[in-house]
Amino acid sequence: MSDFLDYLAYIFSFDSSNPLLFTQFQFWVFFAFVFAGFTFFKQRKILRNSYLFFISLFFYYKTSGLFVGLLLLVTCTDFFIAKRIALAKSLLRKRLFLILSFVVDLSILCYFKYAYFFADVLNTAFGLNIEVTNIAALGFNSMFGTSFNVDNIILPVGISFYTFQVMSYTCDVYKGLIKPVKNILDFGFYVTFFPQLVAGPIVKASDFIPQLYKKYNLSKTQFGIAIFWILNGLLKKIILSDYLALNFIDRIFDNPLLFSGFENVAALFLYSLQVYADFSGYTDIAIGLSLLMGFHLPKNFDSPYKAQNCSNFWKRWHISLSRWLQTYLYIPLGGNRNTTFGTYFWIITITLIALILSGSIWIAIFVLLVASLVVYTAFKFQQKRKTIVANLNSMITMLLGGLWHGASCNFMIWGGLNGVGMVIFKFWRDWTMTDRLLVAGAVTFILGLLSLLYPAPLWNLLFVFMLIILLGVSIRFLYKHSKYNMEFSWLEHSWAIFITFIFISFTRLFFRSGSDLDPAIANEKAWQTANDMVTQIGSAWSGNIFDVISAYDSVFFLFVIGMIIHWLPDKLKRRYRIMFAKLPIPVIGAITVVAIFVAYQFVSSEMKPFIYFQF
Repeated sequence: MSDFLDYLAYIFSFDSSNPLLFTQFQFWVFFAFVFAGFTFFKQRKILRNSYLFFISLFFYYKTSGLFVGLLLLVTCTDFFIAKRIALAKSLLRKRLFLILSFVVDLSILCYFKYAYFFADVLNTAFGLNIEVTNIAALGFNSMFGTSFNVDNIILPVGISFYTFQVMSYTCDVYKGLIKPVKNILDFGFYVTFFPQLVAGPIVKASDFIPQLYKKYNLSKTQFGIAIFWILNGLLKKIILSDYLALNFIDRIFDNPLLFSGFENVAALFLYSLQVYADFSGYTDIAIGLSLLMGFHLPKNFDSPYKAQNCSNFWKRWHISLSRWLQTYLYIPLGGNRNTTFGTYFWIITITLIALILSGSIWIAIFVLLVASLVVYTAFKFQQKRKTIVANLNSMITMLLGGLWHGASCNFMIWGGLNGVGMVIFKFWRDWTMTDRLLVAGAVTFILGLLSLLYPAPLWNLLFVFMLIILLGVSIRFLYKHSKYNMEFSWLEHSWAIFITFIFISFTRLFFRSGSDLDPAIANEKAWQTANDMVTQIGSAWSGNIFDVISAYDSVFFLFVIGMIIHWLPDKLKRRYRIMFAKLPIPVIGAITVVAIFVAYQFVSSEMKPFIYFQF
């Protein structure tokens, strides 16, 4: 009896070293019991929503422990504030309640996620010695006599996702797009729905809340599609993401200087596949689990490495976040219409951050001058104003989107580079072929001179990248002015995808080097890792490339297979999804058993958490 009680205590307790993950056997046992219970309540909307709300809280407790209290706090405050917004008679009162909601949500998010970042900024700017203290742990210790560590702030899993989700709810209520949810259990279910709680997709209230009141329905085809997405996500996560990370990528990023330039480049390209397989794998499983319970989550990925430019990439990657940023940040900043107070506020704020964290007045002056020149040009040349304003607000949105991912300069650099890529493409798109050739040639020439006169790995790296671009532009220019009329649109399309993939992969140098770090040391260590990788990639390569590929043949084989599957036509993917869904149930069961058996042959002794859990 005591052993049974100990086992129950283990099941209902939180173990920080063993959180409940989709890839664990324990999770599928948990879901089997959840789904069995769900069948009793599936047509009783109030009971069904309440049941899944409490199940979701338990799931979050098994993932994050006592931070479930924080989730409940956010849920309750936004539920009641949204009601006050709806009842307010004047626009001023509505705005005040909306601001209150933002203050509560963003204060919690900023404390847990950006405390070290802000402390670093203030210490650098004013010569202070602020030490971050875990106020929550301090309060618990005082009230209950516990002994939680007060020296470190632990980031709650999924805090960025559920914070943005509840903010979208109060915004939509304020705009009159939806009415506030009457029952707090229904609202709690919307906020905490466990399949997408800790890593998205970020679900807009106007899309999900109407589903709370629909009858449960699951056809045989929908069941097959749900199983397909679950298996697809598991195979992506275990075979591609975890295997590539453990057997190659993590080794390089842990100590770039021990590996050759080719190995560092390969790690970047493989990481692009890893992070996609990891994050989209989570989303696939979440979509499948939700569908089994009768709920539809939005598409979060659309073959992003088929993108022909940076703008198109962000319409395909993490779609729910991109739409959230567009709806609740880019448009309020003025969108492509005009500049607002928010535009100028963020220009000044980003300039100050650049000054403080870089320690260089010249970098801050450069950032401020560029921003001022852009604003001046927008007002001076009215015919170009719309384009210039749109680019400025896009850049600010991408910088803040980078900061959403993590409290490190590396994430802001990553977001900024993506913003630069989007802006450059918009200009590039409007240029003639002659303009493109002249600009690409001039930039390549300047970088070549810098490599000769001021040798540095960064100049070498940029010079090679521009040579690749110049080569493509030159071939297209010569072909356009030749006597041949045969169209090679497929080749041009492939070349654009290739260039975009290279660019996106290199921006991830800053993304990956800032991940998996203690926020207290994130800035310094992330910058050092990125600098070491640039040094290795931009310096003369040593060793034999074919020897490296031979030594890691299984890794490179999986990479090639993963990219080929990714680049398959959408129609073909849709066709084999439907074919799977229409198979007899026993056949689906047999395929499921085989797929799981194959997947778990790749499992290591330690399950890796999903990458976006930390965001």
